[in-house]
Amino acid sequence: MRSWDPRIEEMPREDLQRLQYRLLKTLVYRLYSFSPFYHERMRAGGVHPDDIRTLGDIRKLPFMVKRDLRDNYPDKLFVSGPDDLVRYHVSSGTTGKPTVVGYTQQDLNNWTTSLARGLVSCGLGRGDVLQVSYGYGLFTGGLGLHYGAERIGATVLPTSVGNTERQIELMQDLHTTAIACTPSYLLHMGEVAEKMGVSIRDDTGLRMGILGAEPWSDTMKQRIEEWLGIRAYDIYGTSELSGPMFCECTEQKGFHVWGDLAYIEILDPETGEPLGPGEKGELVVTMLQKEALPMIRYRIGDITSYDDGVCSCGRTHPRVQRISGRVDDMLIIRGINVFPSQIEYALMGIPQVGQHFQIIVDRKGALDDMLVQVEVSRESFSDKITDLMAIRKGVEHKLRNTLNVAVNVELVEPGSLPRFEGKAKRVIDRRNL
Repeated sequence: MRSWDPRIEEMPREDLQRLQYRLLKTLVYRLYSFSPFYHERMRAGGVHPDDIRTLGDIRKLPFMVKRDLRDNYPDKLFVSGPDDLVRYHVSSGTTGKPTVVGYTQQDLNNWTTSLARGLVSCGLGRGDVLQVSYGYGLFTGGLGLHYGAERIGATVLPTSVGNTERQIELMQDLHTTAIACTPSYLLHMGEVAEKMGVSIRDDTGLRMGILGAEPWSDTMKQRIEEWLGIRAYDIYGTSELSGPMFCECTEQKGFHVWGDLAYIEILDPETGEPLGPGEKGELVVTMLQKEALPMIRYRIGDITSYDDGVCSCGRTHPRVQRISGRVDDMLIIRGINVFPSQIEYALMGIPQVGQHFQIIVDRKGALDDMLVQVEVSRESFSDKITDLMAIRKGVEHKLRNTLNVAVNVELVEPGSLPRFEGKAKRVIDRRNL
């Protein structure tokens, strides 16, 4: 099956843009009429729905940010009434008050359709067994992929997170062909499997990973594919948008954003000015068909770029490249901007280090100090101090060239850094403690 819905996925670009404009115009009128929040935002910004005469006029509309969701907790931004809601999901709230997302039945249908398109685009279908190792419950990851896989006729193994040894046994016994989880959890699963005497490459039928929920670099992708013998596909979404929604196709050149469901912009995070294809900036998303919690120009904070050319797979919808970091994850070390993804990219290119690292930022006197703890690979681990010193110097040199700032490196034994069943926590910033 080439596409789940060829009529939409391969729609001529001009027709897609006309559809987006109609959906945007309808959305703006609806929110101006029925959302006190958006009515006031538009009035304060001096914009009326009649001012939206082209798709490009979306830039006249105000932004929405995460704080708006928290300030209007739990449901002041909902447009649909309580009787129309069929589900709630709630974010973790680790960096502030949690955000609540409501869904109508049509919202759930669109979410499922989006994932059905994405899963088919990377080669999944009837006869596959998808092991869903994202969390179920208030977190959106597990349920979204669950329903998307069932929609395309695949069999779902809803293992959720944790109980890793049992997950590996089930992977073998039930002939899992694809797994959906975070990249860091799949790495952890590979390590646990080896301790059990199981090779995921040789002793299972796993051929594909649908990986997301945390930034991961191309070099980590290559390591996963080479080590585990699978193809690793990027999937993207946030709780506010509905959860995981957009997936790479078999070309693996960015994840397709379905233009009938969402309109994307890439903006300069400081000026808010639009950037062109290939230019890195902040991802801004307008959800064109959400009913319960509509969103116009939502500044997600993720750093990426886009490609608006027609993909060689035949799909005409724009592609967004792998997320390279977040605006609010940027560390400033002695005046230099540093993203954790840059560190990961550098480390994954060094054969002597393992899959896991941690960044500790502190202040010594008036200066910022960054320590990168790195596990040595099992093949390179040695009792010889001279060997470890050579590896450490090589890592420090690579990081200094990548980051343009000197950092301290501490090599640690394989398996000694924390493992995470959900999103990996790479940074410990002690400067404000």
